[in-house]
Amino acid sequence: MSTAIQNFAVANLRRRPEVAEVAGFVVGFDPTTTSSYINFATPLPGISPTEADIAALVTAFHERGLVPRLEFAPDAAPEVAPALRRAGFGTEAVQEYLVCRPGGLIAPPDGPLVLTPRTDEEYAAIDAALCEAFGGEDEPSPEGAARLRRTQETGGAIRYAAGLGAGAGVAEGAGCSGAGICSPVAEGTAELAGIGTRPECRGRGVAAAVTAALTRAAFDEGAASAWLEASGGGSRRVYERLGYRATGTRLYLTLA
Repeated sequence: MSTAIQNFAVANLRRRPEVAEVAGFVVGFDPTTTSSYINFATPLPGISPTEADIAALVTAFHERGLVPRLEFAPDAAPEVAPALRRAGFGTEAVQEYLVCRPGGLIAPPDGPLVLTPRTDEEYAAIDAALCEAFGGEDEPSPEGAARLRRTQETGGAIRYAAGLGAGAGVAEGAGCSGAGICSPVAEGTAELAGIGTRPECRGRGVAAAVTAALTRAAFDEGAASAWLEASGGGSRRVYERLGYRATGTRLYLTLA
């Protein structure tokens, strides 16, 4: 599965507004943001990068004033991480990924109504909810809302849970208590990411409802699997109850 995940990562980065291919690495750039969570690189499976290759990769980031950062499945390119570490890259995180396949999705108990955004107001409310859910790492912005819309309009899926009370935001009168993103299908799989719930709405089935809806959307588009990463024990239990199972790891490396 690690090679499939890595081939997916390559295909997904090639959808960025700007793409560079440097010495066996694919680098995706979005000129609307300097966030290293959006502007990063991934290796082609099985490459064996040299010092010169790594230097060229670093230059591609520095020319744009960006921090060099990579996300990849290390088992699919085992010589990449040692080469990057020799060049000074440090480990940002090691994340286990979980996979669900058609027929394995378990419907969650009744939860909030899950909707597909249609209007600018809905996309703006989703962007604001996710910024709040992830602790204000980013500020809500027109560019953030536009990226969400672009995902939905280019074959991916955005789903949000209707508001559960005061402070949940306003989107077409329903509010937004939490939301998530599913990439377009590539290499037979799709990634769920950015699944977040506003702090005051947690513990009420929002993440489970959104995750299930996004997983169904991926399967409806023909995905043979859907995968995601769990950021902690609580979220992992939510995903496992829906039928997701731990399958491998992904590595995040950054050059400070």
